[in-house]
Amino acid sequence: MSKYSTALFALTIMLCCILSACKNQTPTKEKQKAVIGFLDAFVDETIDQAKQGFYAALSEHGYPQNDTGITILYRNAQGDIPALTQACDYFISQQVDLIASNATLSTITAVQKTKQIPICMMVSPSPENAGLTNPQGKAPSNLFGVYETLAYIDTSVTLIKYLSPQSKHLGVIYNQAEPQSVSALSHIQTAADKLKLKLSVVSVSNSSETQLAIQSLIGKGIDCFFAMPDNNIFASFEVIAAACDAKKIPVFTSEAGLVKRGALCAYGADMFAWGYQAGMQAVKFLNSHKKVIPQPEIVLKRNRLINAKKAKELGIQTNQNGFTII
Repeated sequence: MSKYSTALFALTIMLCCILSACKNQTPTKEKQKAVIGFLDAFVDETIDQAKQGFYAALSEHGYPQNDTGITILYRNAQGDIPALTQACDYFISQQVDLIASNATLSTITAVQKTKQIPICMMVSPSPENAGLTNPQGKAPSNLFGVYETLAYIDTSVTLIKYLSPQSKHLGVIYNQAEPQSVSALSHIQTAADKLKLKLSVVSVSNSSETQLAIQSLIGKGIDCFFAMPDNNIFASFEVIAAACDAKKIPVFTSEAGLVKRGALCAYGADMFAWGYQAGMQAVKFLNSHKKVIPQPEIVLKRNRLINAKKAKELGIQTNQNGFTII
Protein backbone atom coordinates (compact mmCIF):
# COMPACT_ATOMS: atom_id res chain seq x y z
CA MET A 1 0.00 0.00 0.00
CA SER A 2 1.38 3.39 -0.95
CA LYS A 3 2.08 6.07 1.61
CA TYR A 4 -0.79 8.11 0.11
CA SER A 5 -3.24 5.20 0.45
CA THR A 6 -2.13 4.53 4.01
CA ALA A 7 -2.67 8.16 4.99
CA LEU A 8 -6.07 8.25 3.31
CA PHE A 9 -7.11 5.05 5.08
CA ALA A 10 -6.02 6.46 8.46
CA LEU A 11 -7.90 9.70 7.83
CA THR A 12 -11.04 7.77 6.91
CA ILE A 13 -10.86 5.74 10.12
CA MET A 14 -10.41 8.94 12.15
CA LEU A 15 -13.43 10.61 10.56
CA CYS A 16 -15.58 7.56 11.20
CA CYS A 17 -14.59 7.59 14.88
CA ILE A 18 -15.42 11.28 15.20
CA LEU A 19 -18.81 10.86 13.54
CA SER A 20 -19.59 7.85 15.70
CA ALA A 21 -18.71 9.75 18.89
CA CYS A 22 -20.89 12.71 17.86
CA LYS A 23 -23.79 10.39 17.07
CA ASN A 24 -23.60 8.71 20.48
CA GLN A 25 -23.52 11.98 22.44
CA THR A 26 -26.76 13.05 24.14
CA PRO A 27 -27.81 16.52 22.87
CA THR A 28 -27.45 19.13 25.60
CA LYS A 29 -30.66 20.90 26.57
CA GLU A 30 -30.72 24.60 25.78
CA LYS A 31 -30.18 26.61 28.93
CA GLN A 32 -33.28 28.40 30.13
CA LYS A 33 -33.33 32.15 29.82
CA ALA A 34 -34.22 32.80 33.46
CA VAL A 35 -35.57 31.40 36.69
CA ILE A 36 -37.89 33.74 38.58
CA GLY A 37 -39.04 33.28 42.16
CA PHE A 38 -42.53 34.78 42.56
CA LEU A 39 -43.39 35.59 46.18
CA ASP A 40 -46.98 36.25 47.28
CA ALA A 41 -47.50 37.32 50.89
CA PHE A 42 -50.98 35.81 51.20
CA VAL A 43 -53.91 34.36 49.30
CA ASP A 44 -56.05 37.19 48.02
CA GLU A 45 -58.18 37.77 44.94
CA THR A 46 -57.10 41.41 44.67
CA ILE A 47 -53.32 40.96 44.64
CA ASP A 48 -53.68 37.82 42.52
CA GLN A 49 -54.70 40.13 39.67
CA ALA A 50 -51.23 41.71 39.87
CA LYS A 51 -49.62 38.27 39.58
CA GLN A 52 -51.68 37.51 36.48
CA GLY A 53 -50.67 40.85 34.95
CA PHE A 54 -46.99 40.13 35.66
CA TYR A 55 -47.21 36.71 34.00
CA ALA A 56 -49.05 38.18 30.99
CA ALA A 57 -46.38 40.83 30.37
CA LEU A 58 -43.62 38.23 30.41
CA SER A 59 -45.49 35.83 28.13
CA GLU A 60 -46.46 38.50 25.60
CA HIS A 61 -42.90 39.80 25.31
CA GLY A 62 -40.92 36.65 24.68
CA TYR A 63 -40.75 35.00 28.10
CA PRO A 64 -43.45 32.31 28.32
CA GLN A 65 -43.22 29.63 31.00
CA ASN A 66 -41.59 26.80 29.04
CA ASP A 67 -38.20 25.23 28.34
CA THR A 68 -37.09 28.04 26.02
CA GLY A 69 -38.61 30.87 28.05
CA ILE A 70 -38.60 31.10 31.82
CA THR A 71 -39.25 28.97 34.86
CA ILE A 72 -41.28 30.55 37.67
CA LEU A 73 -40.92 29.11 41.15
CA TYR A 74 -44.09 30.19 42.95
CA ARG A 75 -44.51 30.48 46.71
CA ASN A 76 -47.42 31.90 48.73
CA ALA A 77 -46.78 32.50 52.43
CA GLN A 78 -50.55 32.55 53.19
CA GLY A 79 -50.06 35.37 55.67
CA ASP A 80 -47.42 33.54 57.70
CA ILE A 81 -44.23 35.56 58.29
CA PRO A 82 -41.95 32.54 58.96
CA ALA A 83 -43.25 30.97 55.74
CA LEU A 84 -42.47 34.21 53.90
CA THR A 85 -38.89 34.12 55.19
CA GLN A 86 -38.50 30.44 54.31
CA ALA A 87 -39.75 31.09 50.78
CA CYS A 88 -37.12 33.81 50.31
CA ASP A 89 -34.43 31.48 51.65
CA TYR A 90 -35.55 28.84 49.16
CA PHE A 91 -35.29 31.26 46.24
CA ILE A 92 -31.83 32.28 47.37
CA SER A 93 -30.74 28.63 47.67
CA GLN A 94 -31.99 28.01 44.13
CA GLN A 95 -30.00 31.01 42.90
CA VAL A 96 -32.95 32.47 41.02
CA ASP A 97 -32.22 35.26 38.57
CA LEU A 98 -35.01 37.47 39.89
CA ILE A 99 -37.44 37.64 42.81
CA ALA A 100 -40.87 39.10 41.99
CA SER A 101 -42.43 40.40 45.22
CA ASN A 102 -46.18 40.87 45.36
CA ALA A 103 -47.45 43.19 48.10
CA THR A 104 -45.57 45.13 50.74
CA LEU A 105 -44.56 42.34 53.12
CA SER A 106 -43.08 40.30 50.28
CA THR A 107 -41.01 43.26 49.11
CA ILE A 108 -39.74 44.13 52.59
CA THR A 109 -38.85 40.50 53.36
CA ALA A 110 -37.04 40.00 50.05
CA VAL A 111 -34.99 43.18 50.49
CA GLN A 112 -34.03 42.13 54.01
CA LYS A 113 -32.93 38.69 52.85
CA THR A 114 -30.79 39.49 49.80
CA LYS A 115 -28.75 42.37 48.46
CA GLN A 116 -27.50 40.43 45.41
CA ILE A 117 -30.58 39.00 43.68
CA PRO A 118 -32.63 41.65 41.80
CA ILE A 119 -36.12 42.21 43.25
CA CYS A 120 -39.05 43.39 41.13
CA MET A 121 -41.79 44.79 43.38
CA MET A 122 -45.50 45.31 42.75
CA VAL A 123 -48.49 46.32 44.93
CA SER A 124 -45.94 48.02 47.17
CA PRO A 125 -45.33 51.55 48.41
CA SER A 126 -42.30 53.59 47.46
CA PRO A 127 -39.04 52.35 49.05
CA GLU A 128 -39.14 55.44 51.30
CA ASN A 129 -42.66 54.72 52.56
CA ALA A 130 -41.75 51.07 53.06
CA GLY A 131 -38.79 52.05 55.24
CA LEU A 132 -36.28 50.53 52.81
CA THR A 133 -34.05 53.53 52.16
CA ASN A 134 -30.69 54.03 53.84
CA PRO A 135 -29.80 57.10 55.99
CA GLN A 136 -28.86 58.93 52.79
CA GLY A 137 -32.33 58.29 51.36
CA LYS A 138 -31.19 55.78 48.72
CA ALA A 139 -33.22 52.69 47.89
CA PRO A 140 -31.53 49.25 47.68
CA SER A 141 -29.56 48.93 44.44
CA ASN A 142 -31.17 45.56 43.66
CA LEU A 143 -34.77 46.82 44.00
CA PHE A 144 -36.86 47.89 41.02
CA GLY A 145 -40.41 47.43 39.76
CA VAL A 146 -43.54 49.53 40.29
CA TYR A 147 -44.60 51.36 43.45
CA GLU A 148 -47.29 53.72 44.74
CA THR A 149 -46.78 56.94 46.68
CA LEU A 150 -50.22 56.86 48.38
CA ALA A 151 -50.91 60.47 47.40
CA TYR A 152 -53.93 59.19 45.47
CA ILE A 153 -55.62 58.34 48.79
CA ASP A 154 -56.45 62.03 49.24
CA THR A 155 -58.63 61.81 46.13
CA SER A 156 -60.10 58.50 47.26
CA VAL A 157 -61.32 59.94 50.55
CA THR A 158 -63.01 62.89 48.83
CA LEU A 159 -65.36 60.38 47.15
CA ILE A 160 -67.09 60.03 50.53
CA LYS A 161 -68.59 63.50 50.37
CA TYR A 162 -69.20 63.17 46.63
CA LEU A 163 -71.32 60.01 46.88
CA SER A 164 -72.47 60.19 50.51
CA PRO A 165 -72.61 63.88 51.49
CA GLN A 166 -74.53 63.09 54.68
CA SER A 167 -71.64 61.04 56.11
CA LYS A 168 -70.02 62.57 59.20
CA HIS A 169 -68.13 59.80 60.99
CA LEU A 170 -65.43 57.75 59.23
CA GLY A 171 -64.03 54.45 60.50
CA VAL A 172 -60.60 53.03 59.63
CA ILE A 173 -58.67 49.88 60.48
CA TYR A 174 -54.90 49.84 60.08
CA ASN A 175 -51.77 47.93 61.08
CA GLN A 176 -49.27 50.05 63.00
CA ALA A 177 -46.49 47.55 62.17
CA GLU A 178 -46.92 47.98 58.41
CA PRO A 179 -45.23 51.13 57.00
CA GLN A 180 -47.65 51.45 54.09
CA SER A 181 -50.62 51.27 56.46
CA VAL A 182 -49.19 53.94 58.74
CA SER A 183 -48.48 56.22 55.78
CA ALA A 184 -51.97 55.67 54.39
CA LEU A 185 -53.51 56.56 57.76
CA SER A 186 -51.66 59.88 57.73
CA HIS A 187 -53.18 60.74 54.34
CA ILE A 188 -56.65 59.69 55.51
CA GLN A 189 -56.41 61.83 58.65
CA THR A 190 -55.43 64.89 56.62
CA ALA A 191 -58.22 64.33 54.09
CA ALA A 192 -60.81 63.68 56.81
CA ASP A 193 -59.91 66.93 58.53
CA LYS A 194 -60.43 68.86 55.28
CA LEU A 195 -63.82 67.21 54.79
CA LYS A 196 -64.76 67.80 58.44
CA LEU A 197 -65.23 64.08 59.02
CA LYS A 198 -64.86 62.68 62.52
CA LEU A 199 -62.30 59.86 62.39
CA SER A 200 -62.27 56.71 64.53
CA VAL A 201 -59.31 54.37 64.17
CA VAL A 202 -58.64 50.83 65.41
CA SER A 203 -55.30 49.05 65.02
CA VAL A 204 -55.00 45.32 64.33
CA SER A 205 -51.89 43.16 64.09
CA ASN A 206 -53.36 40.37 61.96
CA SER A 207 -56.45 39.59 59.89
CA SER A 208 -58.06 37.48 62.61
CA GLU A 209 -58.61 40.68 64.62
CA THR A 210 -60.61 42.55 61.99
CA GLN A 211 -63.97 41.10 63.05
CA LEU A 212 -63.66 42.63 66.53
CA ALA A 213 -62.16 45.81 65.09
CA ILE A 214 -65.03 46.52 62.70
CA GLN A 215 -67.60 45.76 65.39
CA SER A 216 -65.80 48.19 67.68
CA LEU A 217 -65.99 50.93 65.04
CA ILE A 218 -69.67 50.25 64.41
CA GLY A 219 -70.23 50.51 68.16
CA LYS A 220 -68.63 53.97 68.04
CA GLY A 221 -71.26 55.10 65.56
CA ILE A 222 -69.37 55.32 62.26
CA ASP A 223 -71.56 56.01 59.22
CA CYS A 224 -68.90 55.21 56.58
CA PHE A 225 -65.76 53.10 56.40
CA PHE A 226 -62.52 53.47 54.43
CA ALA A 227 -60.58 50.35 53.40
CA MET A 228 -56.95 51.41 53.04
CA PRO A 229 -54.08 49.52 51.33
CA ASP A 230 -53.29 47.17 54.19
CA ASN A 231 -52.50 43.45 54.02
CA ASN A 232 -54.94 42.66 56.85
CA ILE A 233 -57.70 44.52 55.02
CA PHE A 234 -57.01 42.57 51.83
CA ALA A 235 -56.99 39.25 53.67
CA SER A 236 -60.26 39.77 55.56
CA PHE A 237 -62.22 42.26 53.48
CA GLU A 238 -65.34 40.08 53.20
CA VAL A 239 -65.66 40.13 56.99
CA ILE A 240 -65.53 43.93 57.02
CA ALA A 241 -67.93 44.28 54.08
CA ALA A 242 -70.49 41.92 55.67
CA ALA A 243 -70.48 43.83 58.97
CA CYS A 244 -70.88 47.17 57.21
CA ASP A 245 -73.62 45.85 54.92
CA ALA A 246 -75.64 44.74 57.93
CA LYS A 247 -75.72 48.35 59.17
CA LYS A 248 -76.01 50.00 55.71
CA ILE A 249 -72.58 51.58 56.13
CA PRO A 250 -70.94 52.40 52.76
CA VAL A 251 -67.37 51.14 52.30
CA PHE A 252 -65.05 53.45 50.38
CA THR A 253 -61.56 52.43 49.35
CA SER A 254 -58.43 53.37 47.46
CA GLU A 255 -58.08 49.85 46.05
CA ALA A 256 -59.90 49.15 42.79
CA GLY A 257 -59.83 45.40 43.36
CA LEU A 258 -61.96 45.71 46.52
CA VAL A 259 -64.96 47.15 44.66
CA LYS A 260 -65.67 43.78 43.07
CA ARG A 261 -65.45 42.24 46.53
CA GLY A 262 -68.09 44.52 48.03
CA ALA A 263 -66.82 48.07 48.47
CA LEU A 264 -69.05 50.86 47.15
CA CYS A 265 -66.42 52.67 45.11
CA ALA A 266 -62.72 53.30 44.68
CA TYR A 267 -60.16 55.49 43.07
CA GLY A 268 -57.10 53.35 42.91
CA ALA A 269 -54.60 51.35 40.93
CA ASP A 270 -55.76 48.74 38.46
CA MET A 271 -54.12 45.64 39.96
CA PHE A 272 -53.74 43.71 36.70
CA ALA A 273 -52.20 46.77 35.05
CA TRP A 274 -49.92 47.25 38.07
CA GLY A 275 -48.60 43.71 37.72
CA TYR A 276 -48.31 44.09 33.95
CA GLN A 277 -46.25 47.26 34.36
CA ALA A 278 -43.97 45.42 36.81
CA GLY A 279 -43.73 42.57 34.32
CA MET A 280 -42.52 45.00 31.68
CA GLN A 281 -39.82 46.12 34.10
CA ALA A 282 -38.79 42.49 34.46
CA VAL A 283 -38.73 42.15 30.65
CA LYS A 284 -36.31 45.10 30.47
CA PHE A 285 -34.06 43.38 32.99
CA LEU A 286 -34.14 40.06 31.12
CA ASN A 287 -33.57 41.73 27.75
CA SER A 288 -30.38 43.27 29.14
CA HIS A 289 -29.09 39.72 29.69
CA LYS A 290 -29.78 40.21 33.39
CA LYS A 291 -27.15 42.94 33.69
CA VAL A 292 -29.11 46.21 33.90
CA ILE A 293 -31.57 46.86 36.75
CA PRO A 294 -34.24 49.37 35.61
CA GLN A 295 -35.21 52.43 37.60
CA PRO A 296 -38.36 51.87 39.74
CA GLU A 297 -41.56 53.44 38.36
CA ILE A 298 -44.70 54.84 39.92
CA VAL A 299 -47.89 52.97 39.02
CA LEU A 300 -49.49 54.51 35.93
CA LYS A 301 -53.08 53.29 35.68
CA ARG A 302 -55.81 54.14 38.21
CA ASN A 303 -59.56 53.63 37.92
CA ARG A 304 -62.67 55.22 39.39
CA LEU A 305 -65.05 52.33 39.97
CA ILE A 306 -68.49 52.00 41.53
CA ASN A 307 -70.30 48.81 42.52
CA ALA A 308 -73.79 49.03 40.98
CA LYS A 309 -75.34 46.40 43.28
CA LYS A 310 -73.95 48.02 46.40
CA ALA A 311 -74.97 51.50 45.26
CA LYS A 312 -78.54 50.32 44.70
CA GLU A 313 -78.68 48.80 48.18
CA LEU A 314 -77.52 52.12 49.64
CA GLY A 315 -79.81 54.26 47.48
CA ILE A 316 -76.93 55.90 45.60
CA GLN A 317 -77.16 56.74 41.90
CA THR A 318 -74.63 54.92 39.74
CA ASN A 319 -74.74 57.28 36.74
CA GLN A 320 -71.88 59.31 38.20
CA ASN A 321 -69.61 61.00 35.68
CA GLY A 322 -66.13 59.52 35.45
CA PHE A 323 -66.97 56.19 37.15
CA THR A 324 -66.75 52.76 35.59
CA ILE A 325 -69.75 50.74 36.74
CA ILE A 326 -69.21 47.13 37.72
